[in-house]
Amino acid sequence: QLQLVESGGGLVQPGGSMRLSCAASGSALDYYAIGWFRQAPGKEREGVSCIDVDGQTTNYIDSLEDRFTISRDNAKNTVYLQMSSLKPEDTAVYYCAVSLLYRLCPRTLGLYDSFGQGTQVTVSS
Repeated sequence: QLQLVESGGGLVQPGGSMRLSCAASGSALDYYAIGWFRQAPGKEREGVSCIDVDGQTTNYIDSLEDRFTISRDNAKNTVYLQMSSLKPEDTAVYYCAVSLLYRLCPRTLGLYDSFGQGTQVTVSS
């Protein structure tokens, strides 16, 4: 069974950049679309973006304005989320998860499973 572990979070100043990693174990990542989510304090978890097995991406938050870029390296069994021009409102726990549609990115955020434990991102001066 595919298991995911997020890493790369921490404290960053507004305007800074950060790259999160989502490392897979238990199965090859090649066969799965992977999504990134985030949950800010006191708010519901929201989808950020997804990448399918062909490298096609889906953004779930229009207001991110291309500040976030999702990518994958199947040789390293890892999916990345590159974040730039970070804002305090980006502060959240970031999670990755597996698409239940396997190769494809779902339009419905409920079609994800096997969330990792999350990594905290704090944007503050």
